[in-house]
Amino acid sequence: MQHITMTTTIRKANTYYVILIAGAAALGGFLFGFDTAVINGAVVALSKAFNTSSWVTGFAVSLALLGSAIGAFFAGQIADRYGRVKAMVVASALFTLSAIGSGIAFTIWDFIFWRLLGGIAVGAASVIAPAYIAECSPSQLRGRLGSLQQLAIVVGIFIALLSDYFIAVSAGSAESPFLFGIAAWRWMFWTAVPPAVFYGMAALTIPESPRYLVAQGREPEAASVLTKILGGNVLAKIEEIRQTVMREREPRFSDLLSRSGGLLPIVWIGIGLSVLQQFVGINVIFYYSSVLWRAVGFSEKDSLTITVITGAVNIITTLIAIAFVDRFGRKPLLILGSIGMIVTLGTLASLFGTAPVDAAGNPTLNGSAGIMALLAANLYVFCFGFSWGPVTWVLLGEMFNNRIRAAALSVAAAMQWIANFAVSTTFPPILQYFGLGAAYGLYTTAAAISLFFVLFFIKETKGIELEDM
Repeated sequence: MQHITMTTTIRKANTYYVILIAGAAALGGFLFGFDTAVINGAVVALSKAFNTSSWVTGFAVSLALLGSAIGAFFAGQIADRYGRVKAMVVASALFTLSAIGSGIAFTIWDFIFWRLLGGIAVGAASVIAPAYIAECSPSQLRGRLGSLQQLAIVVGIFIALLSDYFIAVSAGSAESPFLFGIAAWRWMFWTAVPPAVFYGMAALTIPESPRYLVAQGREPEAASVLTKILGGNVLAKIEEIRQTVMREREPRFSDLLSRSGGLLPIVWIGIGLSVLQQFVGINVIFYYSSVLWRAVGFSEKDSLTITVITGAVNIITTLIAIAFVDRFGRKPLLILGSIGMIVTLGTLASLFGTAPVDAAGNPTLNGSAGIMALLAANLYVFCFGFSWGPVTWVLLGEMFNNRIRAAALSVAAAMQWIANFAVSTTFPPILQYFGLGAAYGLYTTAAAISLFFVLFFIKETKGIELEDM
């Protein structure tokens, strides 16, 4: 009885420790969400401050995403060569510089440079955090802990939107002077500095990934980390890891190629997951929602309020995903999410496509149509939030074998950012020339494709050890 109690106590201690280090790694996700959403409340003020066209505004908002693609593409190589923790510290430093620079920008072009720099940090964090969490998590907890990345992202989005709201309301608008007479939109970017610094400090307190340590021949250190994470026979686990990660040379992107010269099928599936996660248009909600709601007649304050509520819905649904991803599995959640997105996006496409337009060409939603649009938009976020949001990151962190994980994740994440860039850049001109109905029609089509993609190409990974992938 005493032995059972002691074993249970050790397991609880191990679980708490794993949650702690996974949470620290997931802070990169918080900055990822914060950095990508903080521009939401500043878009209109930014375009007025620098007198930019819709194309240049879309470019300024989304060019950070190309930086993210660059950061994601090279993060795997950096993490494999220098370790996951050092890569996190570098990302923290880039986040900090980007937040400061974006707030002091003098022209739209140096603003774009600072956003690009922050994008590189975002991309790196998007690869390193899920890989680290997957490599430090027991298989029975891996889905829930992997979902911490998405939880951190949506909390970061929510806090960014909330800070935008309070700054804009306190100043009167995003364009008005705030503290020390400096424009409110500049303070929106500076609010990212404290969490960026904290992320770097947190990264310095967590251990290196045991799989990285084994690959580097640092097995005593790996044993120490595994003892804290798993307990039990860590030497057998080290031998198991050694069988899959030890090679005569460092992992290279050529490892992702099949004998015929093309990418391995599993890499294509990872790319498909990443691209479809963005093609359903989720980031239009988080980058442009305040612009969107203002376009259909809501005030700036009401638009920001709606956006904050949407961010809160995203957090709640991600918590649902964390609760059920290891119980129901990855594939069922993706299927349910795709069906829900088809219905809700289709509703938005219909509402905006048939709405009367005002003198400026903007659709006007009156009475029940406005309420239906609000409900559909938030239900869409709900459907994405319990499925494609967190589950994509869980799968990307675990679906590749140890030999190719970092490189394959880099490619898949880089493609995700490129897809995000494409969606975010094209939304302003689509809105201007074709209308919201056409935009949401495109995203509805992508949601329908995502359903068939999951049905035919995704295999369940629940409960499978990483060494068995």
